[in-house]
Amino acid sequence: QVQLVESGGGLVQPGGSLRLSCAASGIIFSRGTMGWYRQTPGKQRELVAVITDNFNINYADSVKGRFAISRDNAKNTVYLQMISLKPEDTAVYYCNAEFRRGVVTTYWGQGTQDTVSS
Repeated sequence: QVQLVESGGGLVQPGGSLRLSCAASGIIFSRGTMGWYRQTPGKQRELVAVITDNFNINYADSVKGRFAISRDNAKNTVYLQMISLKPEDTAVYYCNAEFRRGVVTTYWGQGTQDTVSS
């Protein structure tokens, strides 16, 4: 059974920081592309950051220079370090795992709410 369990979300003031973690089980973590997405009410889920099995990284323009994605294959965990948070970063953040072996298989976590507000 595949599980992606996010943690680390919460309420933070503008300019503050948060670190999200996503612990994976039931998958060959090291072979997957891991990503963080976010979604606000009424909007489509959007990519925040992604890190491939070869440690190639991409970020959404809106978070470049403020967010950092990393992975620890020994712990089957992907992280998202967020600094200089803005109110517009408020969203539910989802962990994603994607595997491409002829077909694309995608898994999602349950999401964690991050609220940036004074």
